Amino acid sequence: MPYKKVRPKDIFKCQKCGECCKGFGGTFVTEENIREIAGYIHVDAETFVRDYCQISGGRPVLAVDESGWCVFFKEVCTIHPVKPAMCKAWPFIKAVLIDVNNWHIMAGACMGIRTDLPDDVVRGCVRKAMEGEGKKES
Repeated sequence: MPYKKVRPKDIFKCQKCGECCKGFGGTFVTEENIREIAGYIHVDAETFVRDYCQISGGRPVLAVDESGWCVFFKEVCTIHPVKPAMCKAWPFIKAVLIDVNNWHIMAGACMGIRTDLPDDVVRGCVRKAMEGEGKKES
């Protein structure tokens, strides 16, 4: 089978366009994320949640600015070393395992996502990435 050796890094290559940082996507932040990001930007946790988050489903999520971009995206991710797990994992997320069409939807906004592979190959790569194999470099 020609797809047997396809790895996560073969199906996604970040173009650093920031499209994944656009729109209210509900990037939840954990208590650990809050501490790490707050320390990184030199504010206390309470200030971070108040000034840089919105509440969704009772939980803090990274806020978006008036233009629709994550408040931490300024041509690049300004919190890259401490960005939340969801940001680090993208596009290798559980939603793709639930419905592989999510991969194709995300590809509509992301030039780095390959869509020329069978769905089972995409699911396999996403599963591998989520298990820690072949993590993408970002």
